[in-house]
Amino acid sequence: MPLLLVPPAGNPGEAALLRAAEVEAERIVALLRIAVSAGLLAALVLAVDAVQTVDQDYLWHQVGLAAAMLLSYMAVGALSFAAIRKGVFRRWMIWAAVTADCVFLFLNSWLSLVNSSLSGDVVFAMPSAWMAPLVLAFGVLRFNPLLLAYQVVLVAAGFVWLVFWEPAALSAEAVQRVHVAMATPPNLMRVLMISLAGLVLLVAALRMRGLLHRSLEEARQKANLTRYLPAQLAGRLAGGGLAALQEGRQQKMAVLFIDIRGFTSWCEGRAPQEVSRLITEFRARVEAVAGRTGGLIDKYIGDAAMILFEGESGAAQALDCAEGLLAEMADWRRAREQAGEAGLGAGIGVHWGEVFSGVTGTPERLEYSVFGDTVNTAARLEQLTKAQGMALIASAAVLEAAGAEPARDGWSALPPELLRGRRSGLALFGKA
Repeated sequence: MPLLLVPPAGNPGEAALLRAAEVEAERIVALLRIAVSAGLLAALVLAVDAVQTVDQDYLWHQVGLAAAMLLSYMAVGALSFAAIRKGVFRRWMIWAAVTADCVFLFLNSWLSLVNSSLSGDVVFAMPSAWMAPLVLAFGVLRFNPLLLAYQVVLVAAGFVWLVFWEPAALSAEAVQRVHVAMATPPNLMRVLMISLAGLVLLVAALRMRGLLHRSLEEARQKANLTRYLPAQLAGRLAGGGLAALQEGRQQKMAVLFIDIRGFTSWCEGRAPQEVSRLITEFRARVEAVAGRTGGLIDKYIGDAAMILFEGESGAAQALDCAEGLLAEMADWRRAREQAGEAGLGAGIGVHWGEVFSGVTGTPERLEYSVFGDTVNTAARLEQLTKAQGMALIASAAVLEAAGAEPARDGWSALPPELLRGRRSGLALFGKA
């Protein structure tokens, strides 16, 4: 059955897609790094106006230190963003950026302790230490478990070192400086940093939801394809294999045709629902056997089906499928007769040979199929079953390719047949 397809403009490999996703995540992190630095600088200015302390030298040292670190942090974000825009960003730079995040966090916290002449016991009284949730949120945004694990180890190890750090001499103003660090303006900065971390996690959640939506959409598209194409081909198309299929190729393949006998006469006077039910039953049985034997159902043509078998074992699989279809059709006929309905038979033709396989057509309407003398011959062998009184006719070529022994496997040799379109007779074998 033909299928309307829109070929993708371009679909790189999985590794390339992952690399592109990592770079895109780093671009978002770079922008957020710039925005966070700008927001914290603004909050720092407001905090300075609100803080009243007699130790103005200490205050301005702390402010200058924080401003220098935030400007440097903003510069890292700007450099990363510029490198991505110019196309010179490399994957190893992501690790450098992660390390820089942690270095800025620890350096700022340590310098705050040094400037305050305080021990590491009060490191979490320093507002800079509360950038840790923000740094880890950046790691979540990257969707790389290894990077995030590396970041967690750095953050944990860095704070362990800071907790045990001791200055050469404790400041006489230690209590006052801790009090300043725990005043309302620094606490508001802590709230701001936690809020910014939450905002980054919100961005990460939105990206994750977008990726999940895209995955669900791709799964839905693949499910839709399997309604019209064999699952094997739907997987190739959903995975971006349309271009290769459009190129086509010559290959050895077994082709099997099966057709219901007496279907046209049986249809006379039947309700459409009854005809539809019979066709559905027929196709369900064909699909079950084809699925068990590795067959690819190329198309249904009314009450007939065309099944393909690829690979070195294709010929053997085609014969297994033919035998399975014979048994399935006999079982179906018995079931119908026991139900008081007319039993219907089927004719099967199988051939092995060279075919052209691929997707053909215009961009507006594409169809996967196989073409060539092998296909035509298989179709004519199926038609020949009526004249020969056989349920199954296979060419000597398919039996030879499958390594079958006609006499042992219950095949009857038929007179060579000169099929329409062929110049020489074809050796055939059949089963009633």
